[in-house]
Order: sequence, then structure tokens, then C-alpha cells
Amino acid sequence: MATGTGTAEIDFGAFPGSNEASVTVSSAGVTAATHVEAWVMGSDSTTDHTAADHKYFPVFAALTTAPGTDEFTIYGRSTQKLQGAWAVHYVWAN
Repeated sequence: MATGTGTAEIDFGAFPGSNEASVTVSSAGVTAATHVEAWVMGSDSTTDHTAADHKYFPVFAALTTAPGTDEFTIYGRSTQKLQGAWAVHYVWAN
């Protein structure tokens, strides 16, 4: 059962963008043993990207996570330089 859920934005920066980006999420109760998962939903949008853009995000990029103490980091890596902010969802459980 999930302990926590939420959304964040991962930002690859302004043009020309970057192949890597990360966002750290603070959440009490997260430990180094916590399981964290992150994903992009095709129905999301940000000020930089439409829902159509989000539908194709997984074709170009992948997300990984790393838990810490009362926080975790979501990392995005892309085969192409991406730019701007993308909406990501997460869930974590101890």
C-alpha cells in the first residue's frame, strides 16, 4: 500500500536544454529503504508542454528515483536534449 503520492515538475532548462534533469521531493518518513516510483501521464500539461508532448515523453526519456532521509530525488535522462518543465507523478511506500 502506498504511503505517499504526489506530483512534481522536472525541468530540463531553457533552450538548448539538457539530457539530464532532477527534482528533489521532501516527504517525512522516507528512508533509504523506501520504494519510490515516478512516471509521466499523457493527460498532464505544464506551462512549457502540452498533454500531447507528455504522451511522447517516454519515447525520448526515462525516470529513475533515489530515496534519502525525508526526501527522494527523481532523475530524468533523455536520448535527446529536452527543454522546459514536465509534470511527473510519484508514489512511495516503506
